[in-house]
Amino acid sequence: MDVLAFLGSPRKKGNSEVLTQELLEGVRQAGGSPEIIRLCDLKISPCISCGGCDKTGRCVVEDDMIPLYEKIISIDKIIVSSPIFFYGVTAQTKAFIDRTQALWNRKRLLQKKGKWVDNPERKGFFISVAATRGARIFEGAILTMKYGYDAMGMQYGGDFLVTGPDKRGDMAKYEKKLAEAREAGKNFILGLDAHVD
Repeated sequence: MDVLAFLGSPRKKGNSEVLTQELLEGVRQAGGSPEIIRLCDLKISPCISCGGCDKTGRCVVEDDMIPLYEKIISIDKIIVSSPIFFYGVTAQTKAFIDRTQALWNRKRLLQKKGKWVDNPERKGFFISVAATRGARIFEGAILTMKYGYDAMGMQYGGDFLVTGPDKRGDMAKYEKKLAEAREAGKNFILGLDAHVD
């Protein structure tokens, strides 16, 4: 099973990427084949709220987001990874999610024509690392991801959230969490409960 994995951190080989790579190892062990896309390597402009996609379901902003639309439409499993910046996802991740407005309009237009069919197999998963341990540290990011996956025509299939790691390399010290991430990756592909508290 093909899987799209979007890395939303601007820091290469940072804690969220280390965690994501472990989860993707679990994906592979369960028979999944992930394609990794680093959002900071792409030119994805913010949504300009022009209304251009309202009637067509297609974004008018020509940049690196355009080829991602077909990838998203054609796949059943997506993973988005982002560290927490000020109680939310990174700017790169947020720009990506905001641009899924075109997919939301595509879905709405197909529903209006009676051509949209919900597919319960289409699911999105969220991975995040936060240095601080605030009780509500992930709430904003989770809401963003839930609505982002809804725009993509997917159900929210769970998340894997870790608090504590801060400096580059810290995540490697959390061996138990890394092992749990591999299991979560397997479960996500096998359709089992992938949520880990």
